[in-house]
Amino acid sequence: MDKNYLIEKWLNNDLTAEEQKAFDALEDNAFLKEIIQEGQRFKGQNPSKVAAFENLEKEIVDEPKNTTSWTNIFLKVAAVFVIAFGLYFLLDKDQHNTFETQLAQTEQITLPDNSMVTLNELSQLDFDDDWTTERTVQLKGEAYFKVAKGKRFDVKTEFGTVSVLGTQFNVKAQDSIFSIICYEGLVQVNYNNTTTKLSAGNACRVINGKPEAFNVAVIQPEWLQNMKVFKEASIKDVFVAIEKYYTVKIVTDSIDNTILFTGAFELGNLENALKATTKSLNLTYEINSKNEVVIKNAKE
Repeated sequence: MDKNYLIEKWLNNDLTAEEQKAFDALEDNAFLKEIIQEGQRFKGQNPSKVAAFENLEKEIVDEPKNTTSWTNIFLKVAAVFVIAFGLYFLLDKDQHNTFETQLAQTEQITLPDNSMVTLNELSQLDFDDDWTTERTVQLKGEAYFKVAKGKRFDVKTEFGTVSVLGTQFNVKAQDSIFSIICYEGLVQVNYNNTTTKLSAGNACRVINGKPEAFNVAVIQPEWLQNMKVFKEASIKDVFVAIEKYYTVKIVTDSIDNTILFTGAFELGNLENALKATTKSLNLTYEINSKNEVVIKNAKE
């Protein structure tokens, strides 16, 4: 039987029993089957890959018999394999993940190694799905990490890199502040060509380029407990934080904005936040007709 005729019927899965025996006797039989099997292997589950493969296969089968040649069939079968192979790498490459939080929003994220991350408000976390060679995330903003034990885990920020093996820690890289607090295990901080190691209860921060070490007594960040904590912060900065969280306008023209505030309040209620910040500093507040919060000295 004619070789080209047999190959064309084989591609169309239309061989009779007698034709099948003749096809099996062809010297190119094994090579042709291997090409098709390899092409099929790279189809995967992506519909676009399957469609591309089937369209090319249909084009092969639909070719008029009188113009069919062994060379054309071979080239088209090979093309099926090459395109399917290329689509496999194009469409099945490692997925990149990005998580972003808005104002007054937090989000819990499970990483590929089952490490857990809680992302604070106005923050962003990026990482790839493939962690076979390294465990790395990119952070903008603030996040709390519970890292599963394993090889080195890197948190990269615009200010520096935090590296650990298995621990719990908090990283903030936002508004010219780079702060790292270790709650469990050991943390290594790489910043400005210097390396600092922190054990549980130790912390360091860089504000406007100035590094500072400090200790913490709590077992996890206050923001995880829906609390806002300030230590010797200017009252102006405190009110700016309240403005951002509650999307209100706070007018502080009649007070000394350099007054320092140390304290905390639970997030979720504007009135409670205002009471907590004004009472201890002998300040008062009122909400005017423009829905603005006006801060005044208590004596006024």
